[in-house]
Amino acid sequence: MYQSLPPGTLLSQGDIIDDCPVIAVDVSSSQAEEDAAFKKSRARVVVLTQACDLAQEKTTRCVVAPVHNASVLVDQGDLKASHVRDQIRRGLVFGWYFLPAAPTPIELPESIVDLRDLHTVSRSLLGRLIINGKRVCRIETPWREHLAQHFAVTYSRIALPEPYETQP
Repeated sequence: MYQSLPPGTLLSQGDIIDDCPVIAVDVSSSQAEEDAAFKKSRARVVVLTQACDLAQEKTTRCVVAPVHNASVLVDQGDLKASHVRDQIRRGLVFGWYFLPAAPTPIELPESIVDLRDLHTVSRSLLGRLIINGKRVCRIETPWREHLAQHFAVTYSRIALPEPYETQP
């Protein structure tokens, strides 16, 4: 499911990269928009931009999503282990994608991709991170396409104004 790649291999969809700088805007309910705080952090991310767009150099920016260690989310109380096991692993939770642990020597524990927390970063930045040995691995096909499909479904849902009426 995962592939280790040498640092010289070009960036592609499904690459998991460590220490990617991401920025979030934080506005509490008591703050005005102009007082928004910018929170800069570094995260493990997965590249979601289409492989063909990257290969044909059609983009200078890439969409990435954070990859969280599942056991850390459970230890912090953000998720219950049963929720990860019974719902997230089966793809039943909107915007969350489960990644199983990678075999040694790849250092990737059971993880969850948060498709609701997207970031756009420069392609050249990701390229530098790869050159500096920050690529953890690449998700191989068909799992990469499965992640892409889950990403598409997350953002292409059609919301109905009201649920269907049912017979008693």
